[in-house]
This record gives sequence, C-alpha cells and structure tokens, in this order.
Amino acid sequence: MLATSLAFALGKGYNYAMRTTHYVVDSSNERGLGHYSDPPLLVLASLAGGAKHGHAMIEDIAGLCGTRLGPGALYGAITRLEAEGLIEPLPPEERRRPYRITAAGGRVLRARLATLQQFVKAGTKRLKFV
Repeated sequence: MLATSLAFALGKGYNYAMRTTHYVVDSSNERGLGHYSDPPLLVLASLAGGAKHGHAMIEDIAGLCGTRLGPGALYGAITRLEAEGLIEPLPPEERRRPYRITAAGGRVLRARLATLQQFVKAGTKRLKFV
C-alpha cells in the first residue's frame, strides 16, 4: 500500500491505517504483517489514557502500537465514536479540540479488549500446529 511504503521510505517505521477496512498488506514488506487497523478501537484506547486532541492521539497511537492513523481514518473514527456517545469533545484549546472517553466508551473498550484477548489466546494455541 502506498501509505505504508511511504512511511517506511521516510524511515518512520509506522504502518498507516487508512479509513477503509480493505487494507492489503504489501507482501514484499514483512514489517507490515504486524499492522493492526481498527481506528475506533485505537482512538478509544488512546483516550483511555486521558483527554487528547487529534494530533496527540495520532502520536499516542503510533507509540502504543506502531500504527500511524491518517487524518481521514482518525477523524472518521472520532465522528463515529462521538455520534455513538463513546467519546465527547471538550472545550477548544486555542485551535485544537480535545476529546475524552465517556463511561459508555470505557465499557465498549473493555469489552472489545476482552474479545481480542480471547482471540489472541485461541490464535496462539493454534500456532502450535504450524
């Protein structure tokens, strides 16, 4: 994918999560195989650490898991999460609008992470046969 190739060409070492869920890993670049792309979940996980504005979320998520969300993916996720009441905007700070996770967002994040933990456990067991 162009964005991933661009990130590695620039020496950033990040994978970009695009707005679409139809992400295809560039098979010539095995570093892309560890890519995780679920922008809403990544945003919720970032905000669980405290309120942040968009750029701070991008940097936090990149540090958290090596995935650098593009602006379209980030703000698309923010829009959906806000509409669902899982995050809420705070008063603007100069030109930046911070967001925080709501109680409902915390419950959703816990449930999604529990599901992922079950998936990791099952997937790890199956790796024994490979």
